[in-house]
Amino acid sequence: MLKQMLGAIFRRTPAPLRRLHSRFLNDQFSVTAGAIVLDRDGRLLLLKHVFRPGSGWGIPGGFIKAGEQPEEAVRRELREEVAVQLDDLEVAFVRTLKRMQQVEVIFNCRSDSNPVPQSVEIERAEWFQLDALPATLSRDQHQLIERALARREKDKS
Repeated sequence: MLKQMLGAIFRRTPAPLRRLHSRFLNDQFSVTAGAIVLDRDGRLLLLKHVFRPGSGWGIPGGFIKAGEQPEEAVRRELREEVAVQLDDLEVAFVRTLKRMQQVEVIFNCRSDSNPVPQSVEIERAEWFQLDALPATLSRDQHQLIERALARREKDKS
């Protein structure tokens, strides 16, 4: 009985107040999109990001803007950061980073574009053989790349 009464009250509450209620009672997350980009030779695109902790090397990507779809966001980020066009985008996986309160959508994709840094955020953009990634690439980035590539292989079979 109490549940039905509370439900009825909530449904009659104006939408802005319901949204406010939800915002304060639920955790808030940032949402990002990242890309595992391979070229026709099977090399992986990595960016040396000025603001990334550690070595700076990692996969390309960035924050999703309000109302933007993850695929649109990752395409925009690569155009803005290194002037790269993406092909054959497929979601590899989605993960949650608890410490940073972030949800990350990771894509597998291809590109034959020549990456050229376009932003002050990007120091370098390079293609790497999968067996010759930078020694300073973080463990998390290695695991992320391995997981996405494993998904790509699984999808092929």
